[in-house]
Amino acid sequence: MRTLRLAWKSLRYGLAALVLVVVLAQAWFYAHVLWWNTHNPTSTAFMREQLERMREKNSAARLRQRWVPYARISANLKRAVVASEDAKFIDHAGFDWEAIEKAIEKNERRGKVVAGASTISQQLAKNLLLSGERTWLRKGEEAAITWMLESTMSKRRILELYLNVAEWGEGIFGAEAAARHHFGVSAAELGPEQAAWLAAILPSPRRYDRGHMTAYLAARIATIRARMPMAQIP
Repeated sequence: MRTLRLAWKSLRYGLAALVLVVVLAQAWFYAHVLWWNTHNPTSTAFMREQLERMREKNSAARLRQRWVPYARISANLKRAVVASEDAKFIDHAGFDWEAIEKAIEKNERRGKVVAGASTISQQLAKNLLLSGERTWLRKGEEAAITWMLESTMSKRRILELYLNVAEWGEGIFGAEAAARHHFGVSAAELGPEQAAWLAAILPSPRRYDRGHMTAYLAARIATIRARMPMAQIP
């Protein structure tokens, strides 16, 4: 009986410690979200992860990223990214449940993961604070941070953050660095075709460099261009 009581006591203490760790972790994440609502991040978890990877090959490697305010990013790029990545961005509260359901059905038919349904808010949550590993625990944390972003920030701020930290090539982060690297113009000067190209490479940004084109990419760009006029942006 005494052994059973000790085991139960240890279990309670263990559970209490686990709950405390989870609460502290959420508080740490939420503090960052509150800070970034009014302050621009100088780096993200994903950027640091990529820099570490690059420096394994070249110790002098560095990232290229220059923050620009929302007003200095072309509306073409905003519309292209929303049309490509998250058509319901303005309307949802961080999760596109219809897209999630369709992705699950498609993955079940194929017997493997071939489709995702991450919104811009979910992608931002992952990029800002989480590692690139794919686990259920990390997906749960991503959902929690997405809720924090949506409950704290305006859609305009979420999109501004996303466009400034998204990856657009090897060591290329943010709309300004992407526009200058790929097209030699500022983020404010991006035309519809250039914006659609940048939006099209977002899923695999390191695969395409400096205007590289494939048949798949051309078709994807045409689809994005057709959707851009209907894309709602904050």
